[in-house]
Amino acid sequence: MFKKVSSLIIGVCLLSVILGSTYDIKVFASSVEGIPTEYESEITYLTDQSIIKGFPDGNFHGKDEVTREQAATMVGRALGLDGKERDTKFPDVSEESFASGFIQSAVEAGVIKGYPDGTYQPKSIMTRGEMAYLISNAFKLKETGDVSYHDVDEESAVYQPVNLLTTAGITEGTPGGYFMPEKTITRTEFSLFVARGLNSDFKVSQEEEEEGPEEEKLEVLSEKVVDADFLNVRQGPGTKHKVVGKLMTGETVSVYKEEGDWRYIQAGNVKGYVHSYYLLDKPEGDWKIAIDPGHGGNDPGASANGLIEKNVVLDVSLKAREYIENAGVNVVMTRQTDWYPSLDGRVAIATKNDADAFVSVHANAFVSSATGVETFYYAAGLSDREYASVKLATFINERLYKEMDMGNRGVKNVGYRVVKHNPLPAVLTEIGFLTNDEDSSKLKTDKYREAAARAIAMGIVDYYNWKE
Repeated sequence: MFKKVSSLIIGVCLLSVILGSTYDIKVFASSVEGIPTEYESEITYLTDQSIIKGFPDGNFHGKDEVTREQAATMVGRALGLDGKERDTKFPDVSEESFASGFIQSAVEAGVIKGYPDGTYQPKSIMTRGEMAYLISNAFKLKETGDVSYHDVDEESAVYQPVNLLTTAGITEGTPGGYFMPEKTITRTEFSLFVARGLNSDFKVSQEEEEEGPEEEKLEVLSEKVVDADFLNVRQGPGTKHKVVGKLMTGETVSVYKEEGDWRYIQAGNVKGYVHSYYLLDKPEGDWKIAIDPGHGGNDPGASANGLIEKNVVLDVSLKAREYIENAGVNVVMTRQTDWYPSLDGRVAIATKNDADAFVSVHANAFVSSATGVETFYYAAGLSDREYASVKLATFINERLYKEMDMGNRGVKNVGYRVVKHNPLPAVLTEIGFLTNDEDSSKLKTDKYREAAARAIAMGIVDYYNWKE
């Protein structure tokens, strides 16, 4: 396990659909370096069924996001549909598309319908909520049960398909009792869901295990926050013990027992041992941070390399909110959609909602050679507010350049209006240059947007722990 590094999980790729390739290479999970042993059975099963096929480089690329055409192709193979390329009912899916046959076959089988405007949007990235619709239709799931997620209530549009998947043992959600329907889905995740839909041996359960007598006697010693992309929870205090679950950055855990450097914890239904190195103190105060996605509405901010600043920073800020709230800190957003609050209005939203600190999120633009991250504060003297701003900027920036694997342009004293004319400790962070080819290529991916969100969130946790 490595702290503040991208996930160790190298999952599976979907049946060679990148760039429309049609490789036919037999692969086995056990022969690919880095794939956790707990996924070998599912991956081998899918390769044996020719649902997953390999790439010439022998890699699976499992953290890549899944497009709607890739998802249709994999489900089509799983269901034995006709994949011969042909004309489809969708104007945006050409006959030459590698997925056209599976998409049209899935339409005829009642598995997919497309969007109300008559399109399929094959290149769009699939979310976990959309996956729930697709998988529940594909496997004709009917049975519902007593299912509960913190972020999917009974009024949610995705409640029914999510309930169907959970009841069928195809998903158990994410650590801490969340489903994250708006989060994009990786190839690893999608492949596991297909394997569980096809083979009951791979089914999972959301049911909470009964506590034994010894566990009932344990008292909570403390609450901590996970500080690793993915943290293995083990059956015993050591790496030789079996992995029984995984936790994500920002998850809050209750610590019941200390054994050397290991801690016996519980987070939702996940119980077991984790190494203390990957746990931070959970902020104990009733803290509330204001997150301000820059620009918005008729103010797009910077635009370069196919990216628009207002969209990038809103996406990162909403992801950061999820991490921050999981860590036990309250969040007020200055905007959650594409609208423009004035600069003074952003500060007013923060103060009127009783925020105690303010973070504005931006993306940079300059000459193409400019690269890296930087974070700004304003301090004319050394008041408590100004000193707190310096600390907040430092905590965020230290995590940001490491998570983004970018150059560190440092922490700087600059009088931007939202940080200068602000009664709260306030910073403005720049997560990379849209005008730089390398920076912008990262900011186009969900992987690095998640990294930026984690860095901002965990920097905020560092700040509140310092405050306490």
